[in-house]
Amino acid sequence: MDALPKRPANYVPLSPVGFLPRASAVYGDRTSVVYGRLRFTWTRTYERCRRLAASLLSLGVRKNDVVSVIAPNVPALYEMHFAVPMAAAVLNTINTRLDARSVAAILKHSQAGVLFVDYEYVRLARDALLIVADAGVPTPLLAVIDDIDMPTGVRLGELQYEELVSNGDPAAELPSLVDEWDAVALNYTSGTTSAPKGVVYSHRGAYLNTLGQLLSWGVGAEPVFLWTLPMFHCNGWTLTWGMAARGGVNVCIRQNRAADVYRAISDYGITHMCCAPVVFNILMDGEARQLAAPVHVLTGGAPPTAALLDRVERIGFRVTHSYGLTEATGPALACEWRHQWDLMPLPERSRLKARQGASVLSLADANVLDSNTMASVPRDGKSLGEIVLRGSSIMKGYLDNPAANEEAFKGGWFMTGDVGVVHSDGYIEIKDRSKDVIISGGENICSKEVEEVLLQHHAVADAAVVAMPHPHWGETPCAFLVAGNKAAVLCKDEVVAFCRKRMSRFMVPREVVLVDALPTNALGKVEKVKLRDAARNLVPSKL
Repeated sequence: MDALPKRPANYVPLSPVGFLPRASAVYGDRTSVVYGRLRFTWTRTYERCRRLAASLLSLGVRKNDVVSVIAPNVPALYEMHFAVPMAAAVLNTINTRLDARSVAAILKHSQAGVLFVDYEYVRLARDALLIVADAGVPTPLLAVIDDIDMPTGVRLGELQYEELVSNGDPAAELPSLVDEWDAVALNYTSGTTSAPKGVVYSHRGAYLNTLGQLLSWGVGAEPVFLWTLPMFHCNGWTLTWGMAARGGVNVCIRQNRAADVYRAISDYGITHMCCAPVVFNILMDGEARQLAAPVHVLTGGAPPTAALLDRVERIGFRVTHSYGLTEATGPALACEWRHQWDLMPLPERSRLKARQGASVLSLADANVLDSNTMASVPRDGKSLGEIVLRGSSIMKGYLDNPAANEEAFKGGWFMTGDVGVVHSDGYIEIKDRSKDVIISGGENICSKEVEEVLLQHHAVADAAVVAMPHPHWGETPCAFLVAGNKAAVLCKDEVVAFCRKRMSRFMVPREVVLVDALPTNALGKVEKVKLRDAARNLVPSKL
């Protein structure tokens, strides 16, 4: 049997780009993209992507060249997920919340050959390019993406997105993918604990992760997907390609304002959306609306509390909790629902949903190990270890960073740096970042567990817990709290008393700091490094 060769008929390199021509052939007359008054079909989207790919080749873009883009969730950003790899180039979606210096660092490190920028971010791009030029690094070609529904006329440079689409030849011969290990995308980490690193995805990994997400989440044919998740987050958790695979509708909105989200859900009959828990806060802060029909939501990026899940479930969102990271091509674990859990009270169901769950199907394995012995921790829901992953959807590696690659890959595993436990049913639950675990007198304290208790206090809107020095115990918890509203009164002593009734004494914060807002990075994640710096100068209270 070993003599049987691979043939063009039985071996084709895996790539998520292949979902688009299939969508055009099978779902050609179905709506592919909705944006304002704009409507495209899958046939039109396929044609536009071919045209853009042809124009990129005419600009001199070649295999493995990086094409960067700064844009919100607009049709152009969706199309580039197919058009850029169609030209054998590598797509680099840049977080729109970054500052000019951070954008310049990405452009320099990636050596981007072309930069597309949405009209709203022209000033950001201009400032970043000046920094690149001052560093003596060649600047990329620049193309502006104007609003396709209501053009503004904003320009920066000579190239313009819609002109490139119009001028491209849809019948032009495009490069064929030969090796599925070739790079399809380059994404940069958020840099919450270190400098951002360039994470390289392969065509194979992105393809398998796309299928894994669709299956794990149970996405059927013809979903109507609302883009509340930025497409620059791990390529929309690979669901940019996944919507083409299922012939879905991509409803694009520029901002996640509560009114816009609720209006889109009502107007278009949204069936699915993805978001970080912060979007739930936006939707619940105003007048939460009861949904006419259930909307399935995949959430991740930060662990949501059981209380928050309880609230959003009550108005009609059907939440699946996931866990992932840039290096895993997005979600790596999903809390797959079990029918027997439907019989449980809603608060108990919410507690179960707060767990991250089982590995997605694109992974070969996920585990929680003692990082010193590399042995599995007991499945008791208490023993802490590092979450590790293995599978074809794991990144190829960090771009031009061999030291980071050696640290990330160990013993046949990808080391996530996240601390978790395994429950008796095999479901994994994240507890902390390894750097966020507080070690007090030899006891490990998960900051997330303390934060969850603090968020149960009626006057607390947001909470972050970090380690602060202690002369006897080494470290002790310090809590930074945001009041729920202007009328809420947070008394430090009351908060401490509240915690004492709900947790072990050694876990109770010995210092409580009231702040107007928690510091966050460009992905909306709390920058605990800044809070730890502040906590170093505090003196712990006696309890």
